[in-house]
Amino acid sequence: MGKIEEYRKDFDILNNSDYIYFDNAATSQRPNQVIEAIADFYRTSNANPLRGLYDWSMAATEKYEDARRVVADFIGGVKPEEIIFTRNTSESLNLVAYSYGLDNVSEGDEIVISVMEHHSNMLPWQMVCKKKNAKLVYLEPDEEGVITKEEYESKITDKTKILAIGHVSNVMGVTNPVKEMAAYAKSKGAVVVVDGAQSTPHMKVDVKELGADFFAFSGHKMLGPMGIGVLYGREELLEKMSPFLMGGEMIEYVTRTDATYAELPHKFEAGTVNASGAVGLAEAIRYLQKVGFEAIEAQEQKLTALLMEGMSKLPYIKIYGSKDPKKHCGIVTFTIEGVHPHDISSVLNDDRVCIRAGHHCAQPLMQFIGAGSTARASLYFYNTEEEVRVFLDKLANVREVMGYGA
Repeated sequence: MGKIEEYRKDFDILNNSDYIYFDNAATSQRPNQVIEAIADFYRTSNANPLRGLYDWSMAATEKYEDARRVVADFIGGVKPEEIIFTRNTSESLNLVAYSYGLDNVSEGDEIVISVMEHHSNMLPWQMVCKKKNAKLVYLEPDEEGVITKEEYESKITDKTKILAIGHVSNVMGVTNPVKEMAAYAKSKGAVVVVDGAQSTPHMKVDVKELGADFFAFSGHKMLGPMGIGVLYGREELLEKMSPFLMGGEMIEYVTRTDATYAELPHKFEAGTVNASGAVGLAEAIRYLQKVGFEAIEAQEQKLTALLMEGMSKLPYIKIYGSKDPKKHCGIVTFTIEGVHPHDISSVLNDDRVCIRAGHHCAQPLMQFIGAGSTARASLYFYNTEEEVRVFLDKLANVREVMGYGA
């Protein structure tokens, strides 16, 4: 058994059941180390951080701020003050839209996104454009899901104030050329917002190298707990932005008529913070670093190649996106002729296989590719070749179960 397979032993939910879990793009499983780190926080230092002057509160504060430092180092060695803890990617992107977008986009300006965006990186920009009478411009991919240089250079113009782009598509699995797109957008004076929800769990990310002014991701897709997300923002931009939420912890001084806000990053973290979630995320990051992204990518590519090779032998299956498994980031989205994706998922669930079916919070992309909905199998490094083989066997039986014969 190779080292990468050894890590599977840390995931009790995978080892204590006969289910095959292929819905990792929606949420990953958590290793015992992450679960224990969260439990240990509550066992040993459960107190409200940031304000208390007693030992438990100070310990909670230190663990919370240590998690911030871990995250800052993880995404390219940025300043801890540039790391804002949120609930998830959606909240992070909404924070940018409300606190930066509404104050910096004017009538006649343009915001550029892609038709492949998750609704979390689409609806906030629709809102900004409606409120400010600006124009939302959509980049469209080619048949393999690639946004070409010609496409983005034709649509990012001097009118573009914001480029908001997903690093990896949650449907196609394609990795967008964010570094090149960001450089071009910046040459036009635009600010670059990157949705890193699907990239951060699977590849090494350096936000400065990418050229991201803002970068958002979630803990629950990368072995961490639900309810903790991250927004990186360049310090000079964050300093000028107004808080997104008001309340406790994010203030410096309050009178009956006015308030001054705390310094970065706390002015964006209103209320009692999710300290245990931050601790869990930090432990998840340490775990990913122990596994290593080179090993993670190699395992995912091997499994994706095996999966796509097997699916290509079934003539009634259509795979969306590139024909190259290396360009799928572990995500394989497909349909079966004559079978609704929800039925595919239900039949496979009867065989104890978990996949996703629906529009994947990407309805404009579904309209673009001419599919009302699709099925999606998404892999992670702890999945195995045997699981892929079993999945392929079960997949081959779906049409028969639905009455199409052998």
